[in-house]
Amino acid sequence: MHHRNAPLTVVGRQRAVAQVVDSGRPIAHVAAEFRIARTTLSKWVGRFREHGEAGLEDHSSAPANRPTRLPIWALELIESWRRKKKWSARRITRELADGHGFACCVRTVTRWLDRLGLNRIRDITPDGENLRSPGKIIARYPGHMVHMDVKKVGKLRDGGGWWAHGRGSVQDKKKHGQRVGYAYLHSIIDGFSRLAYTEALEDEKASTTIGFFHRARVFFAAHGITRISRLVTDNGANYTSKAFRRSTRAFIGRHQRTKIYTPRHNGKIERYQRILADECLYARPYASENERREAIAVWVHHYDYHRPHTACGDQPPASRLHTGVDNVMTNYTRRASRRFAHAVAGRAGRSEPR
Repeated sequence: MHHRNAPLTVVGRQRAVAQVVDSGRPIAHVAAEFRIARTTLSKWVGRFREHGEAGLEDHSSAPANRPTRLPIWALELIESWRRKKKWSARRITRELADGHGFACCVRTVTRWLDRLGLNRIRDITPDGENLRSPGKIIARYPGHMVHMDVKKVGKLRDGGGWWAHGRGSVQDKKKHGQRVGYAYLHSIIDGFSRLAYTEALEDEKASTTIGFFHRARVFFAAHGITRISRLVTDNGANYTSKAFRRSTRAFIGRHQRTKIYTPRHNGKIERYQRILADECLYARPYASENERREAIAVWVHHYDYHRPHTACGDQPPASRLHTGVDNVMTNYTRRASRRFAHAVAGRAGRSEPR
C-alpha cells in the first residue's frame, strides 16, 4: 500500500493538476516533468475541472456496464427459490431457462448462492442443522437396488380445507367435527434410473402392499426391469410380515431392511417423496381428494418422462431405460413440459413466479 503523500497518488495528482490549472503551463511540459503520459494528465485535469479534488481519488477499474451480469430480478428469484423451495443450483438454472427464458451457467448460480450465504444446506435450515452426510448408495444397473416406502398424508374434504379458503372460514371450522382419514402413498423407485411409481391407497396393510408391489413390478417390466436384485424398505409391519416375504421372495434377490431410526439408508425414496410433496401435494390448493390423486398420477408421469433429474445428466429417468415404452420420450419438447408445470402448479391466479 502506498503512502498517502507519495508522488503520483492523490497528492501528486493535485500538484500536477495545479501546474496546469493554476500556473497555466502546457500539459505536455508538466507530464514530461512528472514522467507520466500526456493522456493520463489530461484525464486528471478533466476530472478535476468536473468534480474538483474528489475527481482525483482512485476509481474502481470495474466496467460501468456489464451485460453478462445477472439482473436484479434473476437474483431475487435465485434467493427466493433457494430459501423457500431449497432448490439446487442446477435446478434453479433449469427453471430460469425454461420458465423465464434467461440462460446462465450453473457455476454462476453457485457463485451467487455463495455470495448470498445460501450455498450449504445448513444455511437454509431453521436451526442450522447439516442434513447431509458423506456416503453414497450406488445402483450399478436397472433393478440392482429398488427402494420402497409409504407416505401417510391427510385426506382432503370436498370443497377444500383451510388452505384453500383461509383460516376461520367455514371449511376451516368443519375440520373439528368431520374426520376424513388418511391417504397412504405407496411409492417405489429404481435406484439406477430413478424411475418411480406411486399409488394413493386406503391403508398400509400387508395385503395392500403386496398388491401394490406386483402392480409396480408390471410397470417396471414394461420398462425393461424384469428382475429386482435388492429391495430396500424400512421396518414397517407391512414389510416385515410373513405374507409380504412369501409373496415377493420369487421376484427379488434380497430384501434388505434399513437400520432402525436410520431413514438415510433408504434415501432415494425419501428424497423422491419430498419432491412429490413440494411439487405436487402442497404446490397448490385442491378442491377434493380425487382431484389431488389425479394430480399425483399426472405428476408421476411428468417425473418419469419430462422432469430433468440431476442423477440422469439433466434428463428424465425414463431416458436411462428403453425409450420406446412411451411416445412422449421421442416427441418431448420443453413447451410441453411448461404446459404441464402450469397445469400442476395452478398458475392461474398465482402471483409467485415459477
